[in-house]
Amino acid sequence: MTEDYGGLVGAFPYAFRASDSRLFRSYVVVGTVATAAVSLLFVTALVGVIAATSGGRGGSLTLSRSFFAVVGLFVVVPLVAPVLLVARRHRRTGSTDRYDAALATTGYLFLLSLYVGLVISVPPSQQTTPAGPLAPVVAALYALPQYAGVVPPLVAAALVGLCHRLFR
Repeated sequence: MTEDYGGLVGAFPYAFRASDSRLFRSYVVVGTVATAAVSLLFVTALVGVIAATSGGRGGSLTLSRSFFAVVGLFVVVPLVAPVLLVARRHRRTGSTDRYDAALATTGYLFLLSLYVGLVISVPPSQQTTPAGPLAPVVAALYALPQYAGVVPPLVAAALVGLCHRLFR
């Protein structure tokens, strides 16, 4: 596998072809779909923010637009990081199934942490009464302060980097 992947978009098929880990290959597919969906969501939301604030002049309106774009990057980068790290490692030194599977696991963990963070940050007016086997967990997440919703994704993103350091 000596062919180069030629950039961000080419890294996804390259990593899929280069890895022998089924778990990692599944993450490449799921991560690609999730990255595309999240990117589309943030782009359309950013267009909405720009449209809603287009009448104003500079200042805090410009800052809110920039902050929105930065938050989008903080969500997308950890989604693509496992794929990019594995592609880079295969291209440079070769990789092991253990490394690939570990990064896929942290990628899936980051996806789960995004969901948990969203559940925590649901406004009280939009919360529904939890039902089913996970009702106690959802109720406990609802009870947390809304700003605590950033903690699970931040911890999971740090785990992606930590996993890369430990398994390389």
